[in-house]
Amino acid sequence: MKQYRKRIYDTVLRHRLEAKGAVLVEGPKWCGKTTTCLQLAQSVLYMAQPDIREQNIMLTDMQPSLLLQGATPRLIDEWQIAPKLWDAVRFEVDQRDEFNQFLLTGSSVPPSFTDITHTGTGRIARLRMRPMSLYESGDSTGAVSFASLFEGESMPLSRVDSNIEHIAFLLCRGGWPKAIDQTECIALQQSRDYLDAIVESDISRVDDVQRDSHLARRLLRSYARMESSQAQSAQIAADVRGSAESPSNKTVQSYISALEKIFVLEDMPAWNPNLRSKSAIRTSDTRHFVDPSIAAAALGIGPAGLIKDLETFGLLFESMCVRDFRVYADALDGDVFHFRDRTGLECDAVLHLRDGRYGLIEVKLGGNRLIEEGAANLIKLADKIDTTTMSKPSFLMVATGTGEYSFTRRDGVMVAPIRTLRP
Repeated sequence: MKQYRKRIYDTVLRHRLEAKGAVLVEGPKWCGKTTTCLQLAQSVLYMAQPDIREQNIMLTDMQPSLLLQGATPRLIDEWQIAPKLWDAVRFEVDQRDEFNQFLLTGSSVPPSFTDITHTGTGRIARLRMRPMSLYESGDSTGAVSFASLFEGESMPLSRVDSNIEHIAFLLCRGGWPKAIDQTECIALQQSRDYLDAIVESDISRVDDVQRDSHLARRLLRSYARMESSQAQSAQIAADVRGSAESPSNKTVQSYISALEKIFVLEDMPAWNPNLRSKSAIRTSDTRHFVDPSIAAAALGIGPAGLIKDLETFGLLFESMCVRDFRVYADALDGDVFHFRDRTGLECDAVLHLRDGRYGLIEVKLGGNRLIEEGAANLIKLADKIDTTTMSKPSFLMVATGTGEYSFTRRDGVMVAPIRTLRP
């Protein structure tokens, strides 16, 4: 058996469970939800186990409390197969009046909420889990800690062996646990198979609506072309229509909604700081896949193809960085946003903690010119922020793909290869 590789979510999940009767762990299939939960669980119920699946569903209708019996915390895997379990868990948590009772995992939202009468507020916490960051997969040295930067510590000068070919491979491999430590050929095949499963099965099974696999594949390809942009749904629909027969905007939006329900798409919301000037802030979400390897697979492009198309490479690299930033933000009790105003001034990622501290990050694949451009944007944005009404940024950083060293420039902007970062 493959040895368990520790996850950042191990600690996050333990802390959440210590403060609630139950925790729902959601996220895309194959990102490691069940395996991570098993590190804490003392008993487990696999709802999707073929030989007892129908029996489990029947018991959910007749006497769901029987399914909840077992050593705690008890893991209920793929709970959404029988949505009535939600109310049963909520009631049992009330009756026991103790924390640390149940773990629920789900790789999609339930197809219907008619069997759920209570939101679970105060009883069931939610935790979104994502594929592995580069630090979790062992592909980052972890020399640069975001937690330390938020504490005001200086960034250490550190070195990492990195080249554009390896970054392209890491992007196309993705953060799927089963792809880690495999040969290159096997590792790269995983995201392609994942894409096939999405379009052939998962997008229809999520809500029992039969969808066209060819249209789903074209939609994902169009979405991938819009990666890391603020493209509107109508633009995506127009791009899909330009490739073959013409689905309506409503149809395209229903496909996007289904992909969100199975956690394949995870757009990034806009940040709204207090600025000195009355500059209109764009509020559109930035388009992102939960893992950039899905976008690469949808485009039918591999590491060699990315290197030949640096524009696409740059957009997908930004998405890979956002995936990692989101994981690191979860460890620090924070969120990740983007910023863009009507003048075009932007910031690719704002790592914002719940206590109000925040860091501004520009993502650049590499090259001195792009780093200079990113640093100038960060300084300009920092100067616009009204520090009489909110704190000044804890740090300004240009995160890069290539480049051997993490270092701090004379203007105070930090430059850090993505393969040196950790929470």
